[in-house]
Amino acid sequence: MKVSVNSLCAESKPCLVSCSVLKEELEKLVGQGDLDADLVFVSKYFHVDYEVLERNLRKVVEKTLSRAPGKVIIVYGDLCLGPNDEMRKLTEEYGVLKVDALNCVDCLLGGKGKVLEADPTHDLLFLYPGMTGFFSYFKEKAQQEGIDEEVFNKFFSGLRGIALLDTLGDPEKDKAEIEKLNTGLEVVETKTVGVNKLKELLLEVIEQNRQKARCKK
Repeated sequence: MKVSVNSLCAESKPCLVSCSVLKEELEKLVGQGDLDADLVFVSKYFHVDYEVLERNLRKVVEKTLSRAPGKVIIVYGDLCLGPNDEMRKLTEEYGVLKVDALNCVDCLLGGKGKVLEADPTHDLLFLYPGMTGFFSYFKEKAQQEGIDEEVFNKFFSGLRGIALLDTLGDPEKDKAEIEKLNTGLEVVETKTVGVNKLKELLLEVIEQNRQKARCKK
């Protein structure tokens, strides 16, 4: 994966290195003037393999740090590299901050473990535009490799249903895309979350990064 860091990161702004699963929401925040930051995305499709994701995330972090030292912030969850503090170890190694969130869904809900409050029994599949696209891509890949729909849908066995997160204000479009997945699960709840909770989470860590920079002076 090639990232043109020079064109994406300026030394004067925070540089957010994020999973592309949040691309539309982050670009909306920047586009409407609610977030003054440069955005660098790492492909969400790396997320099927922790080692591949970590290898590519490291490359991007190193490139962005070389262009914008002290400005890089990681927009990934605590669990995105695995359950054994892998993400914390990576951020400490590079001396960067990350959002206070467990995963991408938690980011959209405001972080700090709010996803656990929304799904205490862990039986919901949270979908929003970026995540629906993630599953659509892998369903297509599975079909190309001869994996039929019945086998693919076993991935969702044991789940109660789908919780649709309306982040961009077009839930009917989101539902239509979810129906194309044909997971066998019903949309059991729709949460209008928008992008404000994500914005608040980001502004919090951006301010923490500013304070960190002041302390070094």
